[in-house]
Amino acid sequence: MNPFKEYFRLLFDSIGLWLKNCLIRILVAFPVLSTWIVCLDTRSCQSVSEEWKTNEALCTYCIGDGGETMVTVQTSTHVFHVDIRRLSECSEYFRALSQSRMRETSENLIHLDHVSSSIFYSILEFSFYSKFNVPEEELGAHIQVNKDSCLILVRLVNTLFCNSEQKPKAYGLLPLFLKVSSYLLAESFLSRCLSVLADELRPDNCLSYLNLAQEICCADLKMTVFTYLSRNMMELSHLIRCLNNEEKEEVFHLRIQGDQCLCSLRKENLTSLKDPETKCARHIFTLKGSDDSRAWHPVSELPFKADKWCFTAVILYNYLYIIGGYRQRVKRVWEFKMASFRFNPFTHAWNATAPLLKHRRHFSAVACEGCIYAVGGWYLDSLVTPDSSTSLYTAVECYDPWEDTWRFVSSLPLTDFQFTMSLSHDVPLATSLGHCIFVLGSIQRTGEKLLLQYNTRQDSWCELLPTLTRADADLPTLYFLGATDRLLVIGGNNSENVVTSFCVQSQKWGQVHRTEKVAFAGQGTVAGDQVMLPCIEHNTVAVMDLHTFSLRALPALPISTSYEAVFYLHF
Repeated sequence: MNPFKEYFRLLFDSIGLWLKNCLIRILVAFPVLSTWIVCLDTRSCQSVSEEWKTNEALCTYCIGDGGETMVTVQTSTHVFHVDIRRLSECSEYFRALSQSRMRETSENLIHLDHVSSSIFYSILEFSFYSKFNVPEEELGAHIQVNKDSCLILVRLVNTLFCNSEQKPKAYGLLPLFLKVSSYLLAESFLSRCLSVLADELRPDNCLSYLNLAQEICCADLKMTVFTYLSRNMMELSHLIRCLNNEEKEEVFHLRIQGDQCLCSLRKENLTSLKDPETKCARHIFTLKGSDDSRAWHPVSELPFKADKWCFTAVILYNYLYIIGGYRQRVKRVWEFKMASFRFNPFTHAWNATAPLLKHRRHFSAVACEGCIYAVGGWYLDSLVTPDSSTSLYTAVECYDPWEDTWRFVSSLPLTDFQFTMSLSHDVPLATSLGHCIFVLGSIQRTGEKLLLQYNTRQDSWCELLPTLTRADADLPTLYFLGATDRLLVIGGNNSENVVTSFCVQSQKWGQVHRTEKVAFAGQGTVAGDQVMLPCIEHNTVAVMDLHTFSLRALPALPISTSYEAVFYLHF
């Protein structure tokens, strides 16, 4: 973390704590400030039970015999007799009031005429008896009690900073007053309100609660709404568009705050429905448990019914997109149906999305700058092995998740050469770094490894030279292309696997490292200093340490490893 940012954060936290204590004392010392507030509409706050309104005994709250700690609290329409000792444990306002020498303390009479009697009754029921009986339609009103404090602070700013030049600076400090603004509500009561609200938020009411949060400067309420929006971000894309850029970034960031799990999915299946493994292969698996008891568990079934399919997996905004197609019978003839689906790990729900414009098999899909790019592959009409007549697609497609549409962008610049076809990985391999996409393939004539760079902002391709020749590394087979601070390449030959890298800034290939021979097939991922790759030999996912280049096998998958995709999702 930047030391200057950390310094200022600690400085403002200290200032906020000091202001918090000062303002509580001001509010206690000058209760007349509370009279500036417009009363809440008590008619909107009908309690589950109305008996307390006519029974004085039900408006008395004490612990033990009460004695000298009992005070009278006058709210908007009703009077309550309350043990202030217990109430002080739930509210900084009442704690400061009980410790002061104010007239209210000596006379045991506290005026809160601006506070709804129904809301204060709900707070007392929760504070003294842990009873929470606030209907969903009244949550906003109960949370809005904070508005009283915020308006007090605004008026206080106007009073203390009369100079017009000072006011903007004073209002800039309002975020530091947020905790002070909840001087009346117990934090636990507010948390309970927000917990209930989190289950009641819907597309038709979440923006109104967000407006309320901004109006009363309630950061906790705002975070509750943002959490709901983040968990359903693409499903509520029409609402996300209503947010400003800073709010959108906050919602995006919340989607990667859950538990990160390693997942596996069969990309391509060639078995029939009669094969008992086919049913099991139709699931996403996640690795769960501690080091000694880790195992793969199914979390969701694929959203289509078929025995043969071919998909490429890509993660965007912590959504899993599977893009490709599956076989179905049409008029007594088998044909492949193009299809794409989006999986939300928070809700475990699948949604159909727009399919590709071209029928592709074994292509690469890369997330970059908020879009998905489909590169390469060949025609998907059957799951037969490609031959000499099979040609690689040069057309590149771009998917906009907010519009759910695909469009063509600049094609691969394969003018005087072709990339070698392979069934061990997507062709060509692709990854993203910054705002660029990088593609790696083996040139058919020479066996050289050529990197291509696509600038998503300029919609242009260029070659990254020099190529990696056979003299540089014996790398007839490619397995993986990923990105850390540089591009990472993993491949192999008949006797060993090879790991090397390419620095985009200097355009130089890095040192070649040789590791034990292991056969990989499918789509891997990189996280930190580790690469995870599907491993046929061990029937699981192998983990490569990028410091030592050593391999270790994770627990075996519940299905045989054939052509899997490995990726991370936050649940």
